[in-house]
Amino acid sequence: MKPVKVGLLGLGTVGGGTVTVLHRNAAEIARRAGRGIVITHAAAKAYNAAAITGLDRIPKITEDAYAVVDDPEVEIIVELIGGYDPALELILRAIDNDKHVVTANKALIAKHGNEIFKAAQDKGVMVAFEAAVAGGIPIIKALREGLAANEIEWVAGIINGTGNYILTEMRDQGRGFNDALAQAQALGYAEADPTFDVEGIDAAHKLTILGSIAFGIPLQLDRTYTEGISRIEPQDVAYADALGYRIKHLGITRKTQQGIEQRVHPTLIPKRRLIANVDGVMNAVLVMGDAVGATLYYGAGAGSKPTASAVIADLVDVTRALTTDPENRVPHLAFQHHALSNARVLAIDEVVTAYYLRIQAVDQPGVLADITRILGDSHISIEAIIQKEPMEGVHHVPVIILTQRIREQNMNEAINKIEGLDSVYGAVTRIRLEQLD
Repeated sequence: MKPVKVGLLGLGTVGGGTVTVLHRNAAEIARRAGRGIVITHAAAKAYNAAAITGLDRIPKITEDAYAVVDDPEVEIIVELIGGYDPALELILRAIDNDKHVVTANKALIAKHGNEIFKAAQDKGVMVAFEAAVAGGIPIIKALREGLAANEIEWVAGIINGTGNYILTEMRDQGRGFNDALAQAQALGYAEADPTFDVEGIDAAHKLTILGSIAFGIPLQLDRTYTEGISRIEPQDVAYADALGYRIKHLGITRKTQQGIEQRVHPTLIPKRRLIANVDGVMNAVLVMGDAVGATLYYGAGAGSKPTASAVIADLVDVTRALTTDPENRVPHLAFQHHALSNARVLAIDEVVTAYYLRIQAVDQPGVLADITRILGDSHISIEAIIQKEPMEGVHHVPVIILTQRIREQNMNEAINKIEGLDSVYGAVTRIRLEQLD
């Protein structure tokens, strides 16, 4: 059987890794796919040829990505350029040319996936995107195929390695956020502009995809609540640890009677949970299914070869299915396209969760009573409370409160009232808390 001819767009970190791994493991990959998979065309404006093994085996390398997409010899396009422009136009053009597509572009799928999948459905071609979420961890395949018998209850994931590294350094080394970020940048884990990572935007792209696959809803990036970690302070990390928790930057999507939660934010989780012990740049996704229970997927969420592993796995899947009737292929978002749900994605003030509160209060009688009264009036039950001793010469003391689960709107109202007390200094620090049980 003739090898499948692939056109590769982008020869950066992931593109170079894809060439290297595909060259190194060509025989094993062919045994799995049933035929060879070869890159015959590639497009890139700049690349480090010395770092890419097997680059000399690619017959045609050009700067013109459109020439690759339009070449009739190419059967599968692998898009590893990233971003929206020109990636969206290239993918839609490839689909219009009856070519299958593999991509690692989470931002593009999260924002334009509905349009892309509709075009692919109309043309009877596949769009595979395993590498778009959690790098080398096969979480999309697990959710879409391995857990197909289950009604998914919730998914919670550490899906950005940069943020996880920063929080790990803050806990283990006592660093402040800015110091930990600088360390991450020095090691190459964070970009010069780290906004996408530390403010949760990268994780929101990935969570949007996971939520759609878990619950069979259209992609809705604009409905995903996003909060970063830049306001986390070392004292919050220390107080959480003393109370038996760790702070992780989680993406959480959950099905409730009211609708679907999709939220990215710092979260306290119990130390005893396996996911609480995922440190450094590693990723992990915890999935709760009604039949299987809790399953945990752990591994490298980024990097040249881990992400290439997911890209090539998609190439193998597409190659296996080339002769399959389009109606019998695995659906892009796990559920048949005509069976997607119109379940509502909840606004953050409708979400029910528990909370960690840190309040800077004047050290005088009656202050704590005022705070607990306000919480009680908002129907917020207290799980635990710590009032620290004042330091010499300091008249404000931190009061740490863990609450039971309550609707976010109630908590917002209570926090506004607490911040209005003359005895409370500054803003209340609020971090959501999940037991993940």
